[in-house]
Amino acid sequence: MDDPRTLLDLTGRVACVTGASSGLGRRAAIALAAAGAQVVGVARRLEALEDLSAEIGDSCAAVAADVADRDGIAALQMAVSARFGAPDIIVHAAGVNTRQAADDVTAEGWDQTIALNLTAPFFLSQAFVPAMREKGWGRIVNFASLQTTRAFPGGIAYGATKAGIGQLTRAMAEAWSCDGITANAIGPGFFPTELTEAVFSDLDRAARNAAQTCAGRNGTLQDLDGPLLFLCSDASSYVTGQVLMVDGGFTAK
Repeated sequence: MDDPRTLLDLTGRVACVTGASSGLGRRAAIALAAAGAQVVGVARRLEALEDLSAEIGDSCAAVAADVADRDGIAALQMAVSARFGAPDIIVHAAGVNTRQAADDVTAEGWDQTIALNLTAPFFLSQAFVPAMREKGWGRIVNFASLQTTRAFPGGIAYGATKAGIGQLTRAMAEAWSCDGITANAIGPGFFPTELTEAVFSDLDRAARNAAQTCAGRNGTLQDLDGPLLFLCSDASSYVTGQVLMVDGGFTAK
């Protein structure tokens, strides 16, 4: 009989985390490494990735790249696989929110948001699926948002991509889960990151957001660990195509 206590053990697995230089991506890389995975952090800022590698140790490699550069996907695939082999797990934490009001959205801001938040998770996943399929095991974790289902001021481009992530996740599951590759998404509530700095710097606004949750507080980075490890491990082998809201019950009210 399998020991349920080993379900979250990622020893022997290789994980790629985009957006690993800061925020939720950085925390994801740390959590996966702590669970036994060899982790490849991907982001544009090499110095921040090197700090992450120094914190984690020999089980972490750094790849500086822009995941939104579609022409660079093949080179990125090779770079990510160079040290530990092709990843079994990919976590798409890279993202941008221009916070442009609908009347002020620019073509540049729109294209940048679509490319990083929606296009990159698909094409990078597509690049790694063949190796996962060959092993008969893979985990894809996208990052959704409160704006996957809610409309926020200044979030029309960001919200469109995050609604798209919900459907992309379901479509990935339909396409690839028969090969042992699950695809799910985490929908964070309000967590203190670079992306939400404007929210948390306004203490009244942060307090209002906390009051809107069932838990009565905003998230901490540690709140991400359990849900992430669940979706990246054998514990979730029969869970696919789902968006797991990690929001303290914000969307329940």
